[in-house]
Amino acid sequence: MYDLAVIGAGPYGLSVAAHAATAGLRTRVLGRPMASWRDHMPHGMFLKSEPWASNLSDPAGRHTLDAYCSARGLRPTHGNPLAISTFTEYGLWFARRAAPRPEELTVTRVVPGPGGFLVETAEGESFRTRTVALAIGVLPFVNIPAPLRALPGDRYSHSSGHRDLSRFAGQDVTVVGAGQAALETAALLAEHGARPRLLARADRLHWNTPPQPLRRSPLRALREPHSGLGTGWSSWVWSEIPGCVRHLPGRTRARIAATALGPAGAWWLRDRFEQRVPVELGHEMLSATEADGRVRLVLAAAGTRTGTRTVETDHVVAATGFTPDLGRLGMLDDRLRCSLATVGPSRSPELSAGFESSYPGLFFAGLLAAPSFGPSMRFVHGATFTAGRLVRGVRYRLSRSGSVPGQPGEVRSRAGVR
Repeated sequence: MYDLAVIGAGPYGLSVAAHAATAGLRTRVLGRPMASWRDHMPHGMFLKSEPWASNLSDPAGRHTLDAYCSARGLRPTHGNPLAISTFTEYGLWFARRAAPRPEELTVTRVVPGPGGFLVETAEGESFRTRTVALAIGVLPFVNIPAPLRALPGDRYSHSSGHRDLSRFAGQDVTVVGAGQAALETAALLAEHGARPRLLARADRLHWNTPPQPLRRSPLRALREPHSGLGTGWSSWVWSEIPGCVRHLPGRTRARIAATALGPAGAWWLRDRFEQRVPVELGHEMLSATEADGRVRLVLAAAGTRTGTRTVETDHVVAATGFTPDLGRLGMLDDRLRCSLATVGPSRSPELSAGFESSYPGLFFAGLLAAPSFGPSMRFVHGATFTAGRLVRGVRYRLSRSGSVPGQPGEVRSRAGVR
């Protein structure tokens, strides 16, 4: 029996696995490494976060983005956006060097069993493990506006569903949303020869300002401290001490997770967007129908449902984010999933300081942890806070159950010690 099964091999899953292996836990990592980044982000995208805030986490801190780039003659610098392709390659390098080898298996069921859990895969394998950490990323939680769901599947998509936007060259494409994904998708569509427009409920777009220099006067640094999520005291709190969020009332935490660090575009994207993309602000979509091979959208003033008008387009891209929802975790046993305590009115699990759910031995990392620990869990930067604490939570659970994990410092994989 394994000590820990990590389900998911993105930044959070790989970071947890690196800490678990160093702690001597017998660990399996299941999932395609960096799948969301490799398969679901268009060519030409850039990281919104600063390079120094985009590290995966290993206990010794040796496998940083800077270490990867230095070995390849690259110099990521503050204030210069990093290509998604470079970050993806960094994640794969981390997976090869810092963590147990990920196995590209698809988990279909996680069922409570004697002494822990039974994990089953689509490939026909099953095994037992004492604890499970779900670090499945954002893809199960795509948010599609209700009117679009009535359309044929080839007439709409989510922004995470595209790798190559050149397929839309020459087409009229409506992008729904007002955050970075919407703004960058629209800009890339224009640069690939499409005719995009942006549709948003917001009455104006928000843009981040260029980052301040890392070296500043002490007074300026005190007034507006740097953090992994941006400049300012609120960003610093969410970024550097997310554990404090857990002590707030559940309803407050759910609100913070849903609204803090709201939609905004990166400063370096603004010129590319404003020069080429028309916008329809202050509008909401009432309905979407297919007519004569195109999509007909009925729009109204946001919040009023008045002043309706019609827009025709060839395709709609919903860049409307992700909503954490335990109900979408079909791999979890139904009774187990329904038994989990949730945060306030959200559909996210209530987690301990060690990221353990109300069911002993079941841990969560990433987006589903945001209502417990705040908005940093939506970003790569949150992996550093998460990984060590979650593994300490696993070790505590194992000690309570009387099992004996491996010796700290041993790196174990399915095949043995590496």
